[in-house]
Amino acid sequence: MPQHVAIILDGNGRWARKRFLPRVAGHKKGVDAVRNAVIGCIERGIPYLTVFAFSSENWRRPKDEVSFLMQLFVRAMEEEVARLHENGVRFRVVGDLSRFDSVLVELIERSEKLTENNTRLTFTVAANYGGRWDIMQAMNKLALAHPERAGQFTEADLQAHLALEYAPEPDLFIRTGGEVRISNFLLWQLAYSELYFTDLLWPEFDGKALDAAIESFRSRERRFGRTSEQVMAEHGALNQTVR
Repeated sequence: MPQHVAIILDGNGRWARKRFLPRVAGHKKGVDAVRNAVIGCIERGIPYLTVFAFSSENWRRPKDEVSFLMQLFVRAMEEEVARLHENGVRFRVVGDLSRFDSVLVELIERSEKLTENNTRLTFTVAANYGGRWDIMQAMNKLALAHPERAGQFTEADLQAHLALEYAPEPDLFIRTGGEVRISNFLLWQLAYSELYFTDLLWPEFDGKALDAAIESFRSRERRFGRTSEQVMAEHGALNQTVR
C-alpha cells in the first residue's frame, strides 16, 4: 500500500462542459471528489494525501473563475475542516500564500493549528504552488541559514526546507483528466514516484478508481536503481527475518 499519494485534480471544467454546465459547477463537484479521496485514503490506511488544487500558473485563468476558486477554497475550509478534525486528519496548505488575501491566510493558519496534532491522515492542499518555486524557496532559505556552507550543500539539506519536508516522498502520483504530464507539481519529490494517468475527469474519480490506481502501483517493481535480482534477494531476506 502506498504511504503517500499525490494527485493532480484535472478535469473539473470539462466535466461541467460535457453536462452543459458552467465551469464553476465542475469545481463544486470537484470538492466532493476531494472529500471522497480523503475518506478513501483513511479507509485504506494511507497516511499521506497531497492534492494540487491551484497552481501558480492558474492565476492566468479568467478573473471571475479565479475569484470563484478563492471563494470556494474559503467555503470548503469553513465547511470541511471541522469534519477533518473529528476524523483525526491533519490539514496542511503548501504554496506561496503571499498572493492570498488576509482572510484566507488567517483561515488556513487557524485550520492548520486546529488539526496539528492529528495523526490518522495528513491531508495537504497545494495552493499557489509550483515545483520550481518550491525548490527555489528551499534553496534561498538554506543559503540564508548557512551562507558559510555555500558549495557544500547536500540533497538532505535542501529536503529539510521544501514545502513538504514533513512528509515522505510520494509513492504514487495520480493525474486525472487524460493529460500525461506532471505540470510543475512536486518536481523534487516525484523523482522516484510511480506515475498513474487516467482519462477519468476529477469529479468522476471515486473509490473504485483509487483502487485501480493502487492496484497498478502494487503491480510494479520499485528498484530505485537496483536490479530485479537484488530486489528479490532483499525481499527474501526480509521474509526470513520476519519468520
